Amino acid sequence: MSFISSIAHINLTVPEGSLHLADAFYRDTLGLEKTEVPKAQQGTLAWYNISSSGQQIHVSHPTSPSELLQPTSRQHPCFRLASPEALRELQKRIWEHYKRGGDSAPKDADEPGAENSGAKGEEYPTRFFARDYSNNRLEFSL
Repeated sequence: MSFISSIAHINLTVPEGSLHLADAFYRDTLGLEKTEVPKAQQGTLAWYNISSSGQQIHVSHPTSPSELLQPTSRQHPCFRLASPEALRELQKRIWEHYKRGGDSAPKDADEPGAENSGAKGEEYPTRFFARDYSNNRLEFSL
């Protein structure tokens, strides 16, 4: 019997002083809705809703420098998209932000039409990967 019915939230860490960049990537590029955080935690984390699912992405400062991910870490959340068209459109938006550059730009992104950077095999659905501005690995899939 499974007691877990869904994921409430995942937490990604970003360097101290870079929460303002989370809006430019998670809200503006990924299209997630920013929501209020508890008053006691304002300025230390940001919350983003995943549609009306009740699931969220939390972005926070680390509690210590060692908490930030290593550059090649494979730890990641996987975001499910509703259609192949939505997947292609989001990949295009992320790639454009990557190519445009800037402080909030992804550190890496799979180019639309190119082979994805994850493991290969017929078992894997259509998907692509990116690394956000603080190097968190993100997977996007059908």
